[in-house]
Amino acid sequence: MKEVFLSNCEKSFIQKIISEGHRLDGRNYNESRKLNITFGSQYGSCIVSLGETKILSQVSCEVVQPKQIRPNEGILYINVEISPMAAPQFEANRQTDLTVYLNRLLEKCYKDSKCIDLESLCIVVEEKVWSLRVDIKVLNHDGNLIECASIATLASLAHFKRPDVTRSGEKVIIHTLTEKDPIPTVLYHYPVCSTFAIFNNNILISDPSFIEESVCTSSISSEEGNISGGLLVVGMNQYKELCLLNLTGAAIYNSSIVHRAILSAADKCKSIVDLVKKTIISDDNLR
Repeated sequence: MKEVFLSNCEKSFIQKIISEGHRLDGRNYNESRKLNITFGSQYGSCIVSLGETKILSQVSCEVVQPKQIRPNEGILYINVEISPMAAPQFEANRQTDLTVYLNRLLEKCYKDSKCIDLESLCIVVEEKVWSLRVDIKVLNHDGNLIECASIATLASLAHFKRPDVTRSGEKVIIHTLTEKDPIPTVLYHYPVCSTFAIFNNNILISDPSFIEESVCTSSISSEEGNISGGLLVVGMNQYKELCLLNLTGAAIYNSSIVHRAILSAADKCKSIVDLVKKTIISDDNLR
């Protein structure tokens, strides 16, 4: 991955306008960009756009042998891809630190929080289970990839329906969509990751753009000394339960800013989950 360099002049300008209460695109500190969710023709396919950041998510399933330690549970696998189409600094078929970081956070948020009923994916104990694979493709990168990717993952999992299965003796029959209605994925709760950028140690801004992310993660020397920033990712569900917390920079040393971010993320998450549910219902009606 090629480095994207910002000049000190650009960094100072962004720091200055944010400390004065403004943002480059005219938003307030706690205002997010426009969120749009559209579903494809297949179950579990969706495109989520957050401002200019666009992500495609597709859920697929196959019958596999379960893991020995969990013989009655299905498997969830998340795979993130960032190609040069997303931004020129990325290289084709090369895993970057950002890809690994996104993958790790999404697995923590969706696998470790146990939001999916993996036992409902079991067909025959110790023999056959469903394996769900979520493929995330970044179409355009304009900042806040983790929030956009988490909404895309959640929307595609909630929208996905797997084929129905019946057993006759030792045989397992997988029915097509025309033979039997597909079965929706069982979700216990709906987690969403919210990203916040920290400026001047105490200014918290919601849904940072690419340039804001770049500035807050790089320390810059000024007349006042070293200005500290950082990124803060909060994963929460609609019941205001914390599923994930990822701190960098100033967030590690400032507990009050983390508390403010958690309170802000709780309200934000509920509105996003409501929008996902509403969009799925309207898509079902259209089908």
